[in-house]
This record gives sequence, structure tokens and C-alpha cells, in this order.
Amino acid sequence: MLRKTFTVLFLLCIYAAYGQKIAVKKIEMAGDKIIVHYDLDDGNPNNEYQISLYSSRNAYNAPLAKVSGDVGPEVKLGLNKKIIWNAKEELGPFKGKLALEIRGKVYAPVARLNNITTKSKFKRGKSHSLTWRSGNSNAIHIELLKGGQRVGGDLNQPNNGSYSLFIPQHAAVGKDYTIRITDSRNPEEVVVSQPFSVTRKVPMLLKVVPVLAVGAAVAVLSGGSGSGGGGGGGNETGNEIVLPGFPGN
Repeated sequence: MLRKTFTVLFLLCIYAAYGQKIAVKKIEMAGDKIIVHYDLDDGNPNNEYQISLYSSRNAYNAPLAKVSGDVGPEVKLGLNKKIIWNAKEELGPFKGKLALEIRGKVYAPVARLNNITTKSKFKRGKSHSLTWRSGNSNAIHIELLKGGQRVGGDLNQPNNGSYSLFIPQHAAVGKDYTIRITDSRNPEEVVVSQPFSVTRKVPMLLKVVPVLAVGAAVAVLSGGSGSGGGGGGGNETGNEIVLPGFPGN
């Protein structure tokens, strides 16, 4: 259990927004955690925010890492937001006073992909159309990753909301593929898609079935050669048609 005294200062810094409203409603301690309750609104329901929690322990130089809840990118506007900070895990042994600070800014990612979900399946050896909503006009790097490793892609592409992605023929079949888009002017601005699958261009079943069909035809022809001899057409017996065998050499 934490035994600390906290002097709490909350300052919300909102950039590129007008008429924003922030209200810290309550601060509570829950075991080794500190929970900050707040409301967030700026009058534009379409805006999302990048929210971070800072501490005086490191002179507000870097955001606290052991946080969860309504913190990080893509925080939507609304009431009853909360940040859960695992203070003991982040600070270790500590006794004294702390000041906390909330900082936020409108979240505008370099790109927001529209048409990739965990159910998406791309065939290798083919091109697939990607679409996204652009966050700025900087050139971007578009890369295909498998298990976090680069497989292909193009650098310095226009951030115009569309791109034709070619899946290499040699790409391994699997489910751990992602698309990474990076701002060419700011390498820290990175967007990674949800994981999707890469499949064979021609399903394995379709490759096997024609071979089985040929084998079946040969079996029928061979069976027919043992049925009474003869020359010309096939002989019909009941509902079956018996094909004659091939003539000998």
C-alpha cells in the first residue's frame, strides 16, 4: 500500500482547439494506484485528443508510462474520463509530495486507415487498394510488415489517401501482416494498421482438384475396356453409360 502525500496540480494544455473545457472531478487512491477523473470537451464532437499525464518527479520532462484508461492517442470527448496511474510500479520506493499535470492536444495522425481489419485477406502476387484519411500533406513511407519485419513497400509517397499495395509473390502465407505509415518529415509520427492475413493467389484446394478429376476419368476409361468388346460408341446399360477401352496398337 502506498503511503504518500500528494500535492496535485492539474493543467490541461490544449493545442489547436478553441473553446475547450476540462474539468478534473476527483482524484482517488486505490491501493498502489492513483485514479484521476476528468471531463473533456471542446465543442467539436469530431475531435480526438492525445492525452498524457506528467509528474513533478522528473520535472515534467516525459509522460508517465504506467498509465491506462482514457490516456494516449485517440481519446474521444466526453464525461467521466479517467486515467489510472500505477504509481508504485513507476516510482518504486518514494515518500514525499508530487504534482501531477495533464497535457492534451488534438490528435491528428499522419493517416487513418479505412479499409483494413482483422478479417481482411490479401492475396499474394496481386495489388490491393489502400485508403485512408490524411492528417497532413507531408510525404509518407508505406511499408508492408510481417511479424514487425519489413517485407516491401515504397518511400516518399504522396499523402493523398490512396495507394495500390502489391503483395510479393514470395510472401509467406500468414495472419501477422500489418501496414506501417510513417511521416517522412517526422519519424515519430507512425500509424500501424490492424493485423490482417495474406493468402495464396490460387487456393491449394483448387490446385489439387483438377489432378483428382483426371485420375477419376482414367479409372472410368480403364473400367470400360473390360466390358465386352466392340468398336464404335459406348454401350448403355440401364442408367449407366459404359465407355469402350482404347484400341490396341
